[in-house]
Amino acid sequence: MKNALSAVRRHQYFLWFIFLFAYVQSVQVRFMTNHDINALTFTPEAAVVQWGNACILFAIMRYLSSKWPTSSVPEFKHLLGIFTSSIGLYFVAMQALGLLIAGLFGTFERNFNANTLMHSSFGYFLNALIYGSFYLSYAYYRRNKQHQEQLKNYDRALAESKIMQLKNQINPHFLFNNLNVLDQLIEEDKTQASDFLNNFAELYRFVLQVSDQKLIALSQEITFARHYFNLIRYKFGDAYQLEFDINNSEGYIVPMTIQLLIENAIKHNMGSAEQPVVIRVKIDRNVLVFNNLQPKLNPAFTSGKALNNLKDQYHLLSRQQIVIRRDASVFAVEIPLINTLNND
Repeated sequence: MKNALSAVRRHQYFLWFIFLFAYVQSVQVRFMTNHDINALTFTPEAAVVQWGNACILFAIMRYLSSKWPTSSVPEFKHLLGIFTSSIGLYFVAMQALGLLIAGLFGTFERNFNANTLMHSSFGYFLNALIYGSFYLSYAYYRRNKQHQEQLKNYDRALAESKIMQLKNQINPHFLFNNLNVLDQLIEEDKTQASDFLNNFAELYRFVLQVSDQKLIALSQEITFARHYFNLIRYKFGDAYQLEFDINNSEGYIVPMTIQLLIENAIKHNMGSAEQPVVIRVKIDRNVLVFNNLQPKLNPAFTSGKALNNLKDQYHLLSRQQIVIRRDASVFAVEIPLINTLNND
């Protein structure tokens, strides 16, 4: 009983639609038969009976659907098999119910003569076609909706798994690069090395905090990038400079995006106090990070993995693309800002 009530609640809008259709159908039949409109034309008893008959048909179709082997989205031959079998069973059930009622009230001869039987049989068949079609359309819609939701959940899980794999690649990269800086500072200046280590510990604590987040506030990323660049100055001094032009601080961004682009500019360009590499971050509707090109004479081999990693994350999260531009004097990367936070 509880399951039946639960099913009624789940499908209440469909059942209301069926009742309204049965009511309109009953009004039409009365008008076409009597060619007159009066109070009896609009009484609901015929609609209630037809609604009950339709529910019997739906119960038969629901039962056959649960027993009929089919895929998540049923094929036409399965629907046709369920439909025709349901009509047959519905016809038998309604005739059996008619026999039972005729036996109880002693109206067998009136209800089961040739003319009445022909009309009632045609009516059962026609109603089964109409209401059965409604049910199949509704059932197919719900099944297809559930299937699409399953695909959506699968795609979301796959994307989140991919994002976590990409993040697991970035974090060790950040750690090892800064440990190399620390190693050099230990040899050159132990006091600076100690300060660097304390500041790096604070930064890496932040990295660990955001490692399970797909997006963070733009303001957090700006603060992190500034602190990261202060670490860079321990090693390079004024050879690299960072400038911000912030016209908008709203929105969200993949953690460590700006930091990675700063790191990328330092990795590929040789700066000096006399000819510094100036890294500019302009934030408006998007984030634009660009720097003057001063390529290293003997650049280390690079696979472009970091930028490709970033491209993949933005594509998975927002379906937007990172734009990379390069000419003779400037290298620029434009990052889309994401308007809504979704770290679920």
